[in-house]
Amino acid sequence: MSPRVLHVSQPGDGGVAAVVAQLARDQVERGLEVLVAGPSKAALRPAVHAAGARFTAWDAKRSPGPGTLREARSLARVIAAEDPDLVHLHSSKAGLAGRLALRGRRPTLFQPHSWSFEALRGPLRGAAAVWERRAAAWTDAIVCVSETERLHGRAAGIDGRYVVVPNGVDLGAFARAGAEERAVARSRLELADGPLAVCVGRLCRQKGQDVLLEAWPAVRDRMPDARLVLVGDGPTELELRAAAGEGVDLVGTRDDIPDWLAAADVVVAPSRWEGMSLTLLEAMATARSVVATDVAGAREALGDEAGAVVPVESVTELVDAVVERLRNPVLAADEGRAGRRRAEQFHDMRTANDHIVALYGEILGGAPGRAASAETAAFHPTP
Repeated sequence: MSPRVLHVSQPGDGGVAAVVAQLARDQVERGLEVLVAGPSKAALRPAVHAAGARFTAWDAKRSPGPGTLREARSLARVIAAEDPDLVHLHSSKAGLAGRLALRGRRPTLFQPHSWSFEALRGPLRGAAAVWERRAAAWTDAIVCVSETERLHGRAAGIDGRYVVVPNGVDLGAFARAGAEERAVARSRLELADGPLAVCVGRLCRQKGQDVLLEAWPAVRDRMPDARLVLVGDGPTELELRAAAGEGVDLVGTRDDIPDWLAAADVVVAPSRWEGMSLTLLEAMATARSVVATDVAGAREALGDEAGAVVPVESVTELVDAVVERLRNPVLAADEGRAGRRRAEQFHDMRTANDHIVALYGEILGGAPGRAASAETAAFHPTP
């Protein structure tokens, strides 16, 4: 019989939800029995149904709090009712509630999608790292989406078996776009000609759009006709709209992301922390030059030839990198072509899916017991 896999995810939208949905689709196509538990009123639910998997509501808040034990008990009931052979926990809240519910009684994978302690400050940061060290004993494998994410976990003292499976991108959905495709995309989106930077992502502190807006007046001082488009919505939308000045548009959540990437001259990813940004990979697949901050996964994905990596929250260096690529379309085109090559070589979604299913088989086929402390062979590109 095919294994029964339960994916658990909180959040229910954004990059994490996109990864969960594409894993569900792939695993259903392979004949696995797939169930996804997540927020009932989020984009994940219809995406899971479209993938042909089953969905069950698990309504948990994004951050830990007084309701965490109740959320863990609720998830425990889902697990008991569905009786999965393996549970794959995505992001910090599912990792917290799921491992409290399971405590090592079933094969368990935890995929941080960036460590929880990297989003925290002060005592909470230390407490989150302490939890991750303890919870690793209830985890058969910790799946990191970049080598840097693995190194950050090791540096925080989190022992366990790590497997690095870089995020993948659908190379067909995000196709290589040249000058002609850029013109067609701009026509569809009713965008004028001229230098254009695009930033796609949830509007929140993590994604750093506030830093990009702080930088934009200096970009406009050097390139008065440059424009910036922010694609997405989220908790900081109102303050970002208030801060947006001349040459900035916020267009909200869109279902035509490939067009926005194709329309861009440069894609900016100004995050404060990541595991490995999906938007960055989608931009690379579209053959767009990328300016990204030095967060986990950025240097691994871009290498030395597909864009620029600047320090987190460095307004001056962000301005310089964006302006250089808007002024020099030959450089931007060369970097875009290099990015597409790297996406094809290292970040094909099909390869990432293969590695995840192979890991399931290894864990389910092995002797019972918790995770070994030794490293496993990692599936990741050399930067």
